[in-house]
Amino acid sequence: MKVKWRTFMKKNTNAIKYNVLLTKNTGGYTVTVAALPGCISQGKNVEEALEHIKEAIGLYLETLAEEGKRLPIETNIISSFVDIFPSRKTVYA
Repeated sequence: MKVKWRTFMKKNTNAIKYNVLLTKNTGGYTVTVAALPGCISQGKNVEEALEHIKEAIGLYLETLAEEGKRLPIETNIISSFVDIFPSRKTVYA
């Protein structure tokens, strides 16, 4: 059964939230979604990158729906920081 993402979202008023990771690089930002393997996008700035990843997520979920697969719900993601104490010889980028 083919389900269009935009049609699904118009009928479903409950937002699906996914954590995204933005990584700054020389051309702007790369964005990945841990809960959606292979879902990646980029943009010249944060706002553009987030708009692009929203579209990528929509297409990803639309493809899953067309294949009859369940939409992933993010439940296993924990975000944290760790403290590292490098030696004095460490060179930082």
